Amino acid sequence: MTSVAVGLSRDLAPGRVMRAEVQGQDLAVWRDENGGLHAWDNRCPHRGMRLSHGFVRDGHLACLYHGWHYRKDGVCAYIPAHPDLEPPETIGARVFSVTEGAGVIRVSTQGDADPAPGKDAATPLRSLSFSCTPDRALQALRETPFEGKPPALLPSGALQVGDTGVTLHAAPLGDDETMVHVLVGDGTPVAMCKALSRWCEAARDVAEETTA
Repeated sequence: MTSVAVGLSRDLAPGRVMRAEVQGQDLAVWRDENGGLHAWDNRCPHRGMRLSHGFVRDGHLACLYHGWHYRKDGVCAYIPAHPDLEPPETIGARVFSVTEGAGVIRVSTQGDADPAPGKDAATPLRSLSFSCTPDRALQALRETPFEGKPPALLPSGALQVGDTGVTLHAAPLGDDETMVHVLVGDGTPVAMCKALSRWCEAARDVAEETTA
């Protein structure tokens, strides 16, 4: 099944939680203390609080509202108001398939996520939030000149920007908000990375000005 890039691996440290969205599904993506990745429906089964507001403790993801703890398989493990109660196995968050490779975290809501690449083929540059749709964000990136020349779209789907290739992953995050994850070719010089970062910011300004 096709999976969607939801973030850069380096931006989700062990013990942290982030919000993401894939094909309209609101997600809580979290990394346990041992580095394992998990992607769940972003809704606590108890009162519907977003689990992305929660915290990781002892290998569990805990809801911020009433502190219910959920194991790595999504099943409720602990209810603070009833510490001696063993929660029923039927209480649990919906779990989705997640993989990571080449510095990118990918989630599928329709089956198994795509296998992670065998080795890194690119270097993560940065993630940016665009206040527009994914199509508009990618259009602005393709149309924004870099050092006076527009990027060229390569057959692989990457953009040839200057003397390097740039791979872009755009995913919606709520209404009219898009997270764009940017990767560059391995070995791209630091000066070029800085210039590409500024180019991404300029494209964001173009996208948001157009949609204002």
